[in-house]
Amino acid sequence: MSAQKGKDLLLKVEPIIGGGFTTVAGMRSRRIAFGAETVDVTDFESAGRWRHLLSGAGVQRASISGSGIFKDAASDEQIRNLFFQTQIVSWQLVIPDFGMLTGPFQITALEYGGDHTGEVTFEISLESAGSISFAASV
Repeated sequence: MSAQKGKDLLLKVEPIIGGGFTTVAGMRSRRIAFGAETVDVTDFESAGRWRHLLSGAGVQRASISGSGIFKDAASDEQIRNLFFQTQIVSWQLVIPDFGMLTGPFQITALEYGGDHTGEVTFEISLESAGSISFAASV
C-alpha cells in the first residue's frame, strides 16, 4: 500500500431505521487497532518449557478512535443519541487502497471541545461488539 491522504479514510454509520451507510463527520485524525487475547495451554510436558498457545481460541477485538468536526446537526444528534442510549449499530471504516471494515460497534467515549476562535470539535472511540468483516480493495 502506498502513502494515502489521512482525509480519505472514512467513518460511516448505518442508520437504525435502515438504509445505507452514511458518513457522519469530517474526521481530522483517525486510528484503528486490532487485538487478540491468547489462550495459554503450556503444561509440564511442553518442549523446552516454551509457551504453547491454543490456535483460534482467543478473543479478537477492534477499536476505532478519531477526532474532527460533525458534518451537520443531524450527524451530531445521531452520534449523541447512539452514545447516550448505549446502542450497538453497524459501522464501516473505509481505508483507501486497502479495504473496508464493517461490523457492530458501540461508542465508548464521546468528547467535545473547542477554542474561543475556532469551531466545536469532537473525539470519539468505538469498540467492536461482534464479528467484524474485511473486504479488500480491488
